[in-house]
Amino acid sequence: DFPMSIFENVAYALREGPGRRRRARRSELDAEVREALRRAGLHDEVADDLDRSALALSGGQQQRLCIARALAAKPEVLLLDEPCSALDPISTAVIEELIVGLRESVAVVIVTHNLQQAQRVADHVAFMHLGELVEYGSSEQIFQRPRQQRTRDYVSGAFG
Repeated sequence: DFPMSIFENVAYALREGPGRRRRARRSELDAEVREALRRAGLHDEVADDLDRSALALSGGQQQRLCIARALAAKPEVLLLDEPCSALDPISTAVIEELIVGLRESVAVVIVTHNLQQAQRVADHVAFMHLGELVEYGSSEQIFQRPRQQRTRDYVSGAFG
């Protein structure tokens, strides 16, 4: 998060991203900021205090704020690198539920070393090892019927 208010964290994407509106007033951005916060599952928790510092939010809330900022730019693809690595199990569950819900409106690509998480949220999985794409397929195929020995070894816990 940026060291600014919750509102300004999301508005940053609108002012600095594609279709820039650098001089847009708060009132002009309010609806879009709130919509991004809703899509990220954070609006109801912060709606009455958008001027609060983003740094005062919990770790899970900060992660959802980062997702809201990304969603404000209306991406076709949302790339998330280890989105739950520093979160507790409850916050992780909230982020995973959010990811599943967002799949309806945006392609979501996550990088994770957490195999259980990949099984819970992924439609498709790419297994990479040392920068090489070893195998790609449906989540079910990769975890239940991997074709490559390295994939079988990794999903079985033989290495990793």
